[in-house]
Amino acid sequence: MPLYRDFSDDHATIHLWKYEDEDHVNAEKLLEKEDFEKVKGYHPTKLKEYLLVRKILKSILPNHKILYDERTPYLFPDDFEISITHSFPFAALAISKHKIGIDIEPFNPKIERIQHKFLQEEERGFIEKGKEVAYLTVIWSLKESLYKIHHSNYWSLKKHYEVKPFSLDFPFQILCRVHDDKVSDLYKARVEFFENYCFTIVD
Repeated sequence: MPLYRDFSDDHATIHLWKYEDEDHVNAEKLLEKEDFEKVKGYHPTKLKEYLLVRKILKSILPNHKILYDERTPYLFPDDFEISITHSFPFAALAISKHKIGIDIEPFNPKIERIQHKFLQEEERGFIEKGKEVAYLTVIWSLKESLYKIHHSNYWSLKKHYEVKPFSLDFPFQILCRVHDDKVSDLYKARVEFFENYCFTIVD
């Protein structure tokens, strides 16, 4: 079965699937007419991720479809909030009555090269020595999840998204904040680890 993990709880249905073969993501069956122009020119891997998300949706809400308001996905009929993430061969979909953000990221040492783009000085203070890649990946992923809930073209991951201190030994109930001069919203998050990936959920 393509279903790899079920992270659902009392607040949301959250399914993570792993790509198996072409039979499970048949474009003719899964693409809506609204998708045709959007996916033209997609790299084959990106198209597989796109289709896998639609496959997940059909398994949960077979009469719904995912549409886009510019780059932001939404569900039609518009009776639930959704969040999408993928990193081949994985893709995930969250469906909730409330705003939710999910993100999946592989652990990659290259993240150390870009930490200056998203890491606040306060966040640097709780990163354990020797575990930099893991902490940086989790922080990056949490901020990506936050962005999907609460985003603006004028905000930056470094300046406006904050992750409070946490430990990799217990990555649950992590506090995250989105803020600017007028807004300060606090969220709780959890992190799951599998294979060489981290998966973050903010709601």
